[in-house]
Amino acid sequence: MPLALVALAITAFAIGTTEFAAMGLLPQVADDLQVSIPQAGWLISAYAIGVVIGAPLLTAAAARLPRKAVLVGLAALFTVGNLLCAVAPNFWLLAAARLVTGLPHGAFFGAGAVAAAELAAPHLRARAVAVMFSGLTLANVVGVPAATLLGQQLGWRATMLVVVAIGTAGTLAIARLVPHLPAPERAGLRHELTAFRSGQLWLALATVVFGCGGFFACYSYITPLLTEVAGVGTASVTVVLALFGVGMTIGNVVGGYAADRALRPGICASFVLLALTLAAFPVTAGTEWSAALTVVLVGLFGFAIVPGVQTLVLQKARNAPTLASATVQGAFNLANAQGAFFGGLAIDAGLGWTAPPVVGAGLAGIGALIAVLAWTADRRRPVDTAPAGATADAAPDGAPAGAGPAVAPAR
Repeated sequence: MPLALVALAITAFAIGTTEFAAMGLLPQVADDLQVSIPQAGWLISAYAIGVVIGAPLLTAAAARLPRKAVLVGLAALFTVGNLLCAVAPNFWLLAAARLVTGLPHGAFFGAGAVAAAELAAPHLRARAVAVMFSGLTLANVVGVPAATLLGQQLGWRATMLVVVAIGTAGTLAIARLVPHLPAPERAGLRHELTAFRSGQLWLALATVVFGCGGFFACYSYITPLLTEVAGVGTASVTVVLALFGVGMTIGNVVGGYAADRALRPGICASFVLLALTLAAFPVTAGTEWSAALTVVLVGLFGFAIVPGVQTLVLQKARNAPTLASATVQGAFNLANAQGAFFGGLAIDAGLGWTAPPVVGAGLAGIGALIAVLAWTADRRRPVDTAPAGATADAAPDGAPAGAGPAVAPAR
């Protein structure tokens, strides 16, 4: 495994920690800055808005720059954003700093996925992408619980400073270990936008928005489901959430292998298994051990989807992948917002804490249906014979995975 992938994973770990640890530190932030907990929750929204805005804008702005320089710059911007959070004197400046911190999120994972694919042999590209995303999943195993505990003991600003240190280490590692990755020959916003002529790319994004919305419908309300229904003690919730992160990490690895061996079947199977697991959650929530096992499986099947979808997007936008890859991160954030919204509606309707997983099962089922329809449509297309530079829509799954200059083997 190239050390360059480890450098990318370190920064991904820092990003995952700062994104999700905020959820566990809202009481401390609210008490310190004298705002209500619901108002402190706006910090999560501010970060998500930053991701949605920054993914296309920063990717477009950096389209003509060498990818290594882009990765270093984005990692540095993320680190500076966390430093601004740590020293913010009031709530509104903290919210602004959180928005700044979210700006490079999507662009980094977009450029990082393309870089990881370039650094790997053709038959190992999905696994290379999975290695980079392993930093994000490990953040949920180690980073988020540790950051929450640190914030409870020393204050939320201490957590931000630790993330600054990790972000700095990641930035320096990228600068040192990632080889020179030049910008693609036809770099530029106009060229990157050609990828969006692909109907298959739009179907892949729709799969993420709906299907992964099922994952977030459950995740957003997992703590009250565990405490109020499964009877998990408050002190034990952190352990179960760490197990959730373990499931995500395993799923990320399994999804990478599955995507390299059978891309479309792996994606479809992951969505179906996620839907079935979520549908069973109201039953398995009856005991602590079965609820904990289900949490692991939700994390596993939910994140088994990620390497496959990311690889599919790289394949379908192979001649202009960077903006498309970054847009996937915006799609995941829309899935987050949609899942939390519909799960919340079910709770407000009086259906109880077990309703969000049922809603999630429906959304995951829609994602599976879209994935199957897209696969069926793609198999009916002729094998790609278009010259280099043709639009990504011309490439069916029968074509070599990752064909084209954008995801060529490492040079």
